[in-house]
Amino acid sequence: MKYDTILFDLDDTLFDFSMTERMALEKTLHAHGISLPLDELLPAYKKISSGLWRDLEQGRTTLAELGVERFKRLFLAHELDLDAAVFGRDYLGNLGKEVHLIHGAVELCSSLSDCRLAIVTNGFRDVQHARVAGSSLAAAFEVLVTSEEAGAQKPDPRIFDYLFARMGLTDKGKVLIVGDSLTSDIQGGANYGIDTCWFNPMRKENTLGIKPTCEIHSLLDLLGYL
Repeated sequence: MKYDTILFDLDDTLFDFSMTERMALEKTLHAHGISLPLDELLPAYKKISSGLWRDLEQGRTTLAELGVERFKRLFLAHELDLDAAVFGRDYLGNLGKEVHLIHGAVELCSSLSDCRLAIVTNGFRDVQHARVAGSSLAAAFEVLVTSEEAGAQKPDPRIFDYLFARMGLTDKGKVLIVGDSLTSDIQGGANYGIDTCWFNPMRKENTLGIKPTCEIHSLLDLLGYL
């Protein structure tokens, strides 16, 4: 096998973040006494949140700011009188309890027992660690690195510097990153000089000019590539 270390993104690669997000938001709204239909709030929230995550990738905001600002904007748009900081804290608590794996994740990681496996994710440390610890993948990974603890987020090379130091890695040619985001995972891997695998289950068209080393449409397709 060409690679001895496989790095995985977490959300929408190994874990179903759409389900995680929906369930956590529903529980937090209920706890705060909000009776508006989730299907009314969720599209607006997702649009606001995804825009802020893009800003984070490009260094225009911080993770802490993102955690509050997304709810400030949501509450303003829907005229809700809620404390965005408190709501954001409670939402993260609920997010950490949601474990929804993508089909093939467990089988894939079990089949890669001869490789060193790690997670590198843009996200809140406590949330991501809690979700992995509560899953059947808890023992699969040698290292879990979040942007919060690394002080940098994909595609910034510094998050990979942090992970490589944690794992004692030196040969970039032996490392592959697998992820669903062209701008975060694939661009990040390319920036750092490691091979990249784009997980694209919806077969989205790549219009960004960011070229992965390979593309897969299900997680288990990775075994055929390796």
